[in-house]
Amino acid sequence: MTAARPRGLRVRLRRLSRLGSLYGKFTLFLAVVCCVVATVLGVLVHVIVTRQTVHQARSEALARLDSATRAYASGDPMHHPAALNPPDLPRRLREMALRGERGTALGDHDGTPTMWAAGPADAGVITARFDYRHSKDTIDGLDRAIAGSATLAIGGTLLIGVFAVSRVTRRLHRTADVARRISAGDLDARVADPRTTRPAREQDEVAAVAAALDAMAGTLQARLQSEQRFTADVAHELRTPLAGLQAAADLLPPGRPTELVRDRVQTLRRLTEDLLEISRLDSLTEKADLDAHLLGQLAERAVRASGLEAEVHVVRDVCVETDRRRLERVLSNLLANAHRHGRPPVVVTVDGPVISIRDHGEGYPDYLLEHGPQRFRTEPGSSGAKGHGLGLTIAVGQARTIHAELTFANAPGGGALTTLTLPEYDEYDGYAAREDEPE
Repeated sequence: MTAARPRGLRVRLRRLSRLGSLYGKFTLFLAVVCCVVATVLGVLVHVIVTRQTVHQARSEALARLDSATRAYASGDPMHHPAALNPPDLPRRLREMALRGERGTALGDHDGTPTMWAAGPADAGVITARFDYRHSKDTIDGLDRAIAGSATLAIGGTLLIGVFAVSRVTRRLHRTADVARRISAGDLDARVADPRTTRPAREQDEVAAVAAALDAMAGTLQARLQSEQRFTADVAHELRTPLAGLQAAADLLPPGRPTELVRDRVQTLRRLTEDLLEISRLDSLTEKADLDAHLLGQLAERAVRASGLEAEVHVVRDVCVETDRRRLERVLSNLLANAHRHGRPPVVVTVDGPVISIRDHGEGYPDYLLEHGPQRFRTEPGSSGAKGHGLGLTIAVGQARTIHAELTFANAPGGGALTTLTLPEYDEYDGYAAREDEPE
């Protein structure tokens, strides 16, 4: 549990750092709104309280000035806060009193914040003071309280908001992950949002998207399974009449027409077997018989078994874990496709766990590079293009079965380039002695 929490925290921080994501945008928006609201409220409270405090200080200073003025006019002694022409009176307040006006101003007296009140007198300017330290401390304390409260409010609001939006974004990420799994071929993947599985619960927008995705996946799975069953049924039904045609063709007298009939029947039989193989691969029931093999030897053996001309270059030989029969099937289909749609020379290169097959023809068509092999796809005016028929489709399915990655590209110098990457075998030393054993 202690290791899982930091990892989850790192994931959340990584998502939070992506300001382009919904998580980051909402968090940034919430932080800005909280700061603006806290600033506006803090300024309003500060202004109101400060105005009231200053007004009270001015009223007290003016009251003391009135008392001092009456005492001065009657010749009575003035109290201590009152004075005539004090040297530390603010200049603008002194000028105002000399013009015959009364006023107040904040200033200092012996380094202490003071609210001054001043008015005209026969001998110059009469003043009264009010100690402003307590009022200033009150305002400073209020500012600190506002700042602390705003910080706590912003932090609490952010935590609550981030927690709320994280629940939504987790559901969105789960929906996106399921969509990616479906696009990768896992048609059994479902979001299964609790709000969609419990009719009593009210559905929100995320639940509606999850329900639509699950419904789409179910419909797509049903249609694909129907097509797979149709392909398998057609292939099975064709095997019996094709066997009869093969037997009848064997009884025909020798001659050119007999050879044409036998060739067409053989082509139909191969097509039927390919359809059956594709239906098995589509059902994902095929299991690979994995073992350790030196990849260079397997490539050379596959080229010899195919009977097609190809140059084999072993740059670096490694031991891979694969199904030899299925790998040879993949390589034979790729070689046949290179000879059928490309031009010689066909070069097979082994570099570590990667096999690349390149011809020098026109290269793969754009649709194949973008969408991968498609069954029986033909493009107008692309008679020399690659990728038609079932060979590449079978190669992709067999590569998936042996946990290999098959990619298609066009070589920079021209021609089609197919790359097959296989998983390496870790315990090479223990296997090295077996490679030299006779088959």
